[in-house]
Amino acid sequence: MSKKRAYTKDKKVTKKPIKQPKEKPKKPSKKIPTKKIIKKRVKEPIKKSPAKKKPTIKKIVKKEKKKITETKPVKKIVKKPKEEKVIKETKPKKPKVIEEITPPKEEPEEHKKIRSEIHKILNGKLLPKSVIDEIIFKVADKKELKSKLKDIISRALKEYDRNSIDPSEACGIVGAQSIGEPGTQMTMRTFHYAGVAEINVTLGLPRLIEIVDARSIPSTPMMNIYLRDEYRLNSDLAKEVANQIEITRLNSIADIETDLTNLVVYVKPNVKTLKSKNIKIEEIAENIKKIRGTDAKVEDGGIKVSLDDPSYKKLLDVNENLKDLKVKGIDGIKRIIIRNEPNEGYVIYSEGSNLDKVLEVDGVDPYRTTTNDIQAVGRVLGIEAARNMIIQEAYSTLLEQGLNVDLRHIMLVADVMTADGTIRAIGRHGVSKEKESVLSRAAFEITVTHLLQAARRGETDKLDGVAENIIVGQPVNLGTGAVELVMKRGKKKGK
Repeated sequence: MSKKRAYTKDKKVTKKPIKQPKEKPKKPSKKIPTKKIIKKRVKEPIKKSPAKKKPTIKKIVKKEKKKITETKPVKKIVKKPKEEKVIKETKPKKPKVIEEITPPKEEPEEHKKIRSEIHKILNGKLLPKSVIDEIIFKVADKKELKSKLKDIISRALKEYDRNSIDPSEACGIVGAQSIGEPGTQMTMRTFHYAGVAEINVTLGLPRLIEIVDARSIPSTPMMNIYLRDEYRLNSDLAKEVANQIEITRLNSIADIETDLTNLVVYVKPNVKTLKSKNIKIEEIAENIKKIRGTDAKVEDGGIKVSLDDPSYKKLLDVNENLKDLKVKGIDGIKRIIIRNEPNEGYVIYSEGSNLDKVLEVDGVDPYRTTTNDIQAVGRVLGIEAARNMIIQEAYSTLLEQGLNVDLRHIMLVADVMTADGTIRAIGRHGVSKEKESVLSRAAFEITVTHLLQAARRGETDKLDGVAENIIVGQPVNLGTGAVELVMKRGKKKGK
């Protein structure tokens, strides 16, 4: 064994001198050609810094590394100009479309003259721009109204002042009272037709409680899916969109049979239902293959499902999984009804909601499609859209019961719910939890815990609101209570 080790050591020694002569002969060949050249080069290295010539191998290694690193991003740089070219081609097309759609910015001369006259009549008084614009359009259409412009603006100012809120008015309490008082007159019925008799929708007081509590999922979610120009006029195209949206299970399309002797499952699809829903047998086979431990093959107009490890228990499990297997459609949407509305054309009403996926379907109009799931609207379209949905849903539920509530009170509730960029419930988990006053929090719910937590923190109550002042027994700093005025009644002249 010692001889073998010595032999191996000699082998290793012989390998080292072989590597050195390959790298070294390059240096002397360049540096020492002749004696005369050495004399000339002895002077030159002082200027050219001979220390830089020694680490030539390191430089070569560094340069090679740089080349390797540079070659990798070259592929990306080659791809980027292709992408940039596509962007450059599409960018000039967009502004052309925008220019065609957008109205001209400059106003006509007639409108400008009427606007200047209105500003002179107002003489610094406030009137909303939308109201001024409506007056300008109507006066420009009917030239007879130009002479009565002063009377129109004076009446508009009176109406605006009459509808504006007085200073130091308790608008929150008035808003709450205006919604809460008619809410007691609402019926407790949960289901009623809303446009479509076949789909059940929660209405009345339960629906209003859902909106105010900002529930994550409504009890009966539904969608009104509007279609684009081609799809809303053609019934076949509308059915295609409906088939893409409505969820279809394997149990509703095909008959599932189990062969216990061979431990195989046979799926026999119905040909008529496949044609009506535009589903191919190959698509069903691909979906079945997604189940673990199974293999599907199309045989004689049916599908044979075999197991990798056949056993009686696994066969029953696969049979149960096949019944609930999703073949086509969007999750969450159970049922769909298509109706031909008089002015809209074909509109799809769905039982169940999935706004994010429905908006991606071709043929769906994303600007008019609505859902009663407010949380989903907030996630997909943003907080402003969610605020508008709260207003619309609350107003429609009250109107359906025949209760006329001022829209501004509902707007105030929606603003409070969405003020910080999230949809908060008006309750102990949301808005009322964040009140500054300790007594007003304690007056709502969980009195003892609120008082204990406030005592631990050492909070102070400024007694600015209504509830806390009533608890203490002093006048409220709102309305007439906010005004501190003493008037002396003197004798009138002539008496």
